[in-house]
Amino acid sequence: MNDDKARAFPDVQEDIERWRRTPNTPQTRSPAYRLAFTDDDFMCRDELRPVRLQLELLKTGMILDEYGVNSTIVLFGGARVPDPANKAGARTETLAELSKYYDEARRFARIVTERGQRGGADMDNVIVTGGGPGVMEAGNRGAQEAGGVSIGLNIVLPHEQAPNGYVTPDLCFNFHYFAIRKMHFLMRARAICIFPGGFGTLDETFESLTLIQTKRMAPIPFLLFGEEFWRRIVNWEALADAGTISASDLDLFRFVETAEQAVEVIDTWDAPTEAPSGIQQ
Repeated sequence: MNDDKARAFPDVQEDIERWRRTPNTPQTRSPAYRLAFTDDDFMCRDELRPVRLQLELLKTGMILDEYGVNSTIVLFGGARVPDPANKAGARTETLAELSKYYDEARRFARIVTERGQRGGADMDNVIVTGGGPGVMEAGNRGAQEAGGVSIGLNIVLPHEQAPNGYVTPDLCFNFHYFAIRKMHFLMRARAICIFPGGFGTLDETFESLTLIQTKRMAPIPFLLFGEEFWRRIVNWEALADAGTISASDLDLFRFVETAEQAVEVIDTWDAPTEAPSGIQQ
C-alpha cells in the first residue's frame, strides 16, 4: 500500500529509527536482537541465498520500472577492446585492430538513443551494458553523448571492476549473482548486439542464443559485429553440418560491421508473431 493514511502498522523506517534509539544493554547489543533485515551477518548466511537472489532480482527491476525503462538494446562485448585514441597501448595487435568496434559501439548507442528516447513516461530502446570498460564504456558513452540515459549492470569481481563514468548514475547497478544479472540483461531486450570479446562475451552470446533457440525467449534481432572475428572464433557451419544444431539455427543471428548497418538490420528484422520481446518470466 502506498497510502500512508491507510497504513495499519508502523512504517519499517520508523521501526529502524526506534531500534537505533534503544538503550544500550547486553540484551540490545546481542546479534539476536537486531532487526533481521538490518543484520548483515544474518543476511549473508548461506541459508539466506534464496532471499539474496530475490533481492537482486527485485531491486533492479523495481528501479527500472520506476524510472520508466520500457525496453532495452543490449550491448555485450570485451572489456579489453580499447578506445582507438588509446590503441597504441593495447596488449596485442589484434586488440588494436578491434578498437574500431569501440567506435562502432559508441556510434550505434548514440543513434539508438537519439531515436528511442523522445521523452514521456516510457523510454524504449535504452542502451544496457555490463557497465565496465572497453565496448561497455563505448555503449554508455554514446548514449550520454546523445543526451540520453543508459544502464550499467556491473558485478563484483576479484580485480575490482568499477563502473565506467558514462553510465547514468541512477541506473548503475551492482550484482553478486551472474545469473540474476544476465536475467536483467534480457528481460526487457528488443535487440542483442554482440561485439568482439572474451569468455564473458561468449558466455552471454551462447546463453542468449540458447534461450532463443529453445523458445524460452522470443526471437529478437541478434547481431554479431565483426564477421571475420566471429568466424575465426566459432565454426558456425560446422555445428550445423555435424547436426548438433539445425541449419535454421544459423538464421537466429546476422553479421554486421557498422552502426548504420546494425540499425538497418534491426529495423528490417522479421518481427516475431507469437511472443513479445524479452525473456520468459
